[in-house]
Amino acid sequence: MGTLIELLLDNKVGKVWDIAQLVSDITWKTTRIGKPGSLEFTLLRNGIYQTSDFQYNNGDIVSFRMDGANVFYGYIFKVGEGKDEGVKILCYDQIRYLLINGTYVMKDVTASDLVKRIAGDFQLKLGRIDDTGYRIPTILEDNQKLLDILCKALDLTLIHDGKNFFLYDDFGALSLRKSEDMRLDFMIGDRSLMYDYSAERSIDNETYNKIKLYRDNKKSGKRETYIAQDSANIAKWGLLQLMQSVDENMNLAQINERLNALITIKNRESRSMKIEAIGDIRVRAGCYVHIYIEDRGINQPFLVEGCSHRFDGSNHTMSLELKVI
Repeated sequence: MGTLIELLLDNKVGKVWDIAQLVSDITWKTTRIGKPGSLEFTLLRNGIYQTSDFQYNNGDIVSFRMDGANVFYGYIFKVGEGKDEGVKILCYDQIRYLLINGTYVMKDVTASDLVKRIAGDFQLKLGRIDDTGYRIPTILEDNQKLLDILCKALDLTLIHDGKNFFLYDDFGALSLRKSEDMRLDFMIGDRSLMYDYSAERSIDNETYNKIKLYRDNKKSGKRETYIAQDSANIAKWGLLQLMQSVDENMNLAQINERLNALITIKNRESRSMKIEAIGDIRVRAGCYVHIYIEDRGINQPFLVEGCSHRFDGSNHTMSLELKVI
């Protein structure tokens, strides 16, 4: 039995068209941090299946299902037309509406609370929101991108509690899930879907062997600094310093907790992989997938940082960007 694809276009005023037979080169992309999910495809203009009132416009709803499973729900943001009959359509999911700026001043809240507050303020539909647990003492963000504000809150949760959460659009509903709960129950690697890979070890990005936190004491007029470092790795790699300010209301125990968490997370090589594989629609950014490559001694779960699925006729392939956490 072949793959069954359903691609619907809804013009929001009562017209819904199934355009699966009119499109080619479908690509579905997800990224764990900082970007909305996207769906791109080429639409055949003036196709034989089109009715006379068929049209497509920015803001129209596009939903994509594969073999009955929900894949993508979003909105047209770009229409590219030329002399030929191929129309390039680019759609984004609901995360796209978090790329606007806002101001938030809050105290003693979790990242979950912040997601719910922003979704309510901007009329975004909510799905499952897991409790992130860690209570952030102060959020003070002035005219910042909403998605950046949320990502910063999730970063603070990871630093203090060691828990990794993923914010994404689940077929039209803004969802926040603990990444460990999104482990896939199959393996990719030798003799299992994979047909090519590349691996990398790096200290060039997000690796630091000295953490320096500071805050300005308004009473004394002096800057207070707090330092954690790994002298052995400084000798090995050279000095790689991360400097951050901390909230003036944090006590010494909280500052030391952040120092220890940051040096634990940052003072190591980053390991990443790129894998080309036969497609499986269950794989998306934010989930964990087990990778097995005997020649490199790899047999462990990786976090999916980015995932791109390509559909071309009956062919379905995927490109994965993976990271050890």
